[in-house]
Amino acid sequence: MKEINLLIIEDNRLLREGIKTMIANYPDFMVSTAPGNGENVLKMIDSQRPNVLLIDISLPEHDNMDILTSIKAKHPEIKLVMMGLVPIREDILQYVEAGVSGFILKDATIEDFIGTIRSVFNGEKILPSILTKSLFSIIVENGLKQYGASRLIESVRMTRREREVVALIADGLTNKEIADNLHLSAYTVKSHVHNILEKMAMNTRVQIAIYARSNEDFKNTAGSTPPKDE
Repeated sequence: MKEINLLIIEDNRLLREGIKTMIANYPDFMVSTAPGNGENVLKMIDSQRPNVLLIDISLPEHDNMDILTSIKAKHPEIKLVMMGLVPIREDILQYVEAGVSGFILKDATIEDFIGTIRSVFNGEKILPSILTKSLFSIIVENGLKQYGASRLIESVRMTRREREVVALIADGLTNKEIADNLHLSAYTVKSHVHNILEKMAMNTRVQIAIYARSNEDFKNTAGSTPPKDE
């Protein structure tokens, strides 16, 4: 079994030593710790040569993005895992773009904690469970490298019919009106709306409408010839 050399970056001494003690009995882990000073982190990496780095999202007085950028520039082989409360989605995009491969919420069980680190070590991408099967699981695998954070929406694989539904939502149509317009059942339209919300990591029709109205790709979609598939 290949050993996971884990370096924990955490300003709270009690927490970082507690985590170290918690996983000390796992034979595939070798754990070291360091406070969250950027210069100190780079020195620890040089001396400890970790293959996985666990960093607290809320390090005080430090910009995590600067630390992550410095680490990846000097040690691109190191796998990065962020730990903390649920970050906002925009932050997750930035962390992923900076090279982060996994996220651990502070209410995670020990099994989730160990499992996430092992999975990241083995090359997997692990996102918070509340975000799986959404836009962010797609961009990690497909969209990010090709498009970058500024064009992530365009990396979502949306069907022609779904794009038509988006355009009609932007025009203010209800599900019934969309169904009549596209000659579909109300149930089919409801299913399309659900899939669109999930793919775009949105919660409401209003969010869909705001996005569609600001995106040229959707402006003329509603008037095009309906496709045969649903």
